Amino acid sequence: MTLRERIQEDMKSAMRAREAERLVTIRMLLAAIKQREIDERRTLDDPEMWGIVDKLIKQRKDSASQFMAGGRPDLAEKEESEVAFLAVYLPEALSPAEINTLIDEAVSIVAANGSKDMGKVLAALRPHLQGRADMAVVADKVKARLSH
Repeated sequence: MTLRERIQEDMKSAMRAREAERLVTIRMLLAAIKQREIDERRTLDDPEMWGIVDKLIKQRKDSASQFMAGGRPDLAEKEESEVAFLAVYLPEALSPAEINTLIDEAVSIVAANGSKDMGKVLAALRPHLQGRADMAVVADKVKARLSH
């Protein structure tokens, strides 16, 4: 079952169970996927959809922290529940050892010599890590690896 099929089945089950908050979140996800497909005039594959899910989760986490700082825990809680609904669509996260192995492989494939090649390494890693690791953390690891 593709990710799109799974999301659509979850939307149907949320409708049947009358889970309004979950349904709104799933519809928002499908709208984001559809918008990107329209913009790019092609059908997205699962890793690209994971990227959209990952982006939406980051937006929700950022919003939740801003709501907490602004004294609105009720809105922060809503954002956190959306994060929980979206997180089920991401693949299993990679361990730090697996990430380090992929970084080493990418560095050797790209033949990176220093921090000037960081963009090339990250571009090579992105398809393998999309939705499976926090790319900010990966970027920090790549930077540390290339600065030696």
